[in-house]
Order: sequence, then C-alpha cells, then structure tokens
Amino acid sequence: MLRIRLRRPGKSVKGRYHYKIVVIEGKFARESKFLVQIGHYDPSRQLLKFDIEKYQAWLAKGATPTETVATLFKRYKKQTAKAA
Repeated sequence: MLRIRLRRPGKSVKGRYHYKIVVIEGKFARESKFLVQIGHYDPSRQLLKFDIEKYQAWLAKGATPTETVATLFKRYKKQTAKAA
C-alpha cells in the first residue's frame, strides 16, 4: 500500500526540522527510499509547498495520506484560496 507522508531528511540543528512530503511504500521506514517528492514543509518558517497535480494523481492511483499530510494539504488549500 502506498502512503503519502512526511520524511525528515538529514540532520537538524537543535530541533529545527524540515520535512519532505513523499510517496512511499507503507511498510518502509520513514527515512527509506521514496518514489516521488510532492512537496515540502518547514514548520519553523511556516513554509508549506505542495504540487497539487502530483498529490491528486497519487490519490487517484490509490495512495493514502497520513492524517498529518491530509491536514497540511487542507491548510495549503486555504492559503492558496486566500491569496488568490
């Protein structure tokens, strides 16, 4: 089963993490090889970026987002609707 979830690359400096939003096989560990990156999230700078077309295409292929990614996507849609 494919999952859309957060991946924390590399090392952090005193808790300032950033995350990649990736499509990955559900049984793999968080830091494992992923299929495709569809966005990134930096909570310290409130930076959130999604490739909406890729996200919706992977949902159509049967990938399921984690609760956190689904919440982040809803927040991203609100931000883009407010900016437009």
